[in-house]
Amino acid sequence: MLATIKNKTQTYFSEIREIRQHIHAHPELSFHEFETAAYVSAKLKEWGIPHTTGIAGTGISGIIEGKNPGKRCIALRADMDALPIEEKNEIAYKSQNKGVMHACGHDVHTSCLLGAARILNDMKDELEGSVKLIFQPGEEMHPGGASLMIRDGVLENPRPDAIFALHVYPHLPSGTAGFRPGRYMASADEIYITIEGKGGHAALPHQTVDPIAIAALLITGLQQVVSRKANPLVPSVLTFGKIQGGFATNVIPEKVEILGTFRTMDETWRYEAHKWIRDFTQQTCAAYGATVSIDIPAGYPCVFNDPALTGRAIEWAGEYLGTPNVHALDMRMAGEDFSFYTHHVPGCFFRIGTSHDGAEFTAPVHNAHFNIDENALMTGMGMMAWCAARGLSDPFLFG
Repeated sequence: MLATIKNKTQTYFSEIREIRQHIHAHPELSFHEFETAAYVSAKLKEWGIPHTTGIAGTGISGIIEGKNPGKRCIALRADMDALPIEEKNEIAYKSQNKGVMHACGHDVHTSCLLGAARILNDMKDELEGSVKLIFQPGEEMHPGGASLMIRDGVLENPRPDAIFALHVYPHLPSGTAGFRPGRYMASADEIYITIEGKGGHAALPHQTVDPIAIAALLITGLQQVVSRKANPLVPSVLTFGKIQGGFATNVIPEKVEILGTFRTMDETWRYEAHKWIRDFTQQTCAAYGATVSIDIPAGYPCVFNDPALTGRAIEWAGEYLGTPNVHALDMRMAGEDFSFYTHHVPGCFFRIGTSHDGAEFTAPVHNAHFNIDENALMTGMGMMAWCAARGLSDPFLFG
């Protein structure tokens, strides 16, 4: 199967590159991937792959049944949404939708999954089970398309024994892949605080309740939640990215709004931290005579790569790419809604290198100049197909 998959990545590369460029040129924001979903559906239909549309709005689930369809099921997932960024690349396939860009590589992920589907569908008579294809909306926006796809039953009928997904990684050269067993990416929760005081003249602060001064105390004081309450062996980050209040040098305003994010690698501590943040915020504001509202909607959980599955995937990647092209990844405090899947079935979220000619990347993801070496498409579709084929036939993985 290894030689077959490698040959088919070469055969289908031009087609998948055209698909990627089409998707890149027509990006759509989270939960508005209507044309993208229609395009993906048309390709699956063209290739004779059964699928269901309209899951969680714009999501798609397909199935490729092998010679023993009930034996095992491996799921492969890709996200389809783009970001609200104006593209600055001058390329033939530059975004045609103003203010929207595939700056996080979801066009690559979708194209790689389509390529893997094309390959696996050709080989279905050799597969020891079924492959479920998940094309997901809304990875970039709360509550995360993965949670809604799961709510709508994407992990049932059949239920996968394992799930894989990939993500572009400009820190590694094209032709390589990176893995990390266990905890890999952080939970990601948003924090919304509104402090209401009593406005007045800046020269008469004793007649006011100053929400700006209270906000300053909160921002600095809440850092103690991480530095004094968290286990120092558990990565945690509390960052405030927006503070808004006031309109003149000599006026104390009525209200200040603070927006932030809390991230960690431990689900128990995550919710303990939410309580500490709420309690400290409410008590501090009350002590200075202000009222406060605070909302911490639960975002994405931690990405946990099943150690046994990821260990096997590392071996398979060595078989497919060569061991020198398989790299260990560091923990990342960024979030990813693939985490929802990993809390239901064993999962492996890995990276494919996308930098040009092995050179250092020129732009990170979420940047208006982000782009990839398109040869990485062969790595991505080949690795997805290989992980599915090997996972279905591995005699030791699932017992």
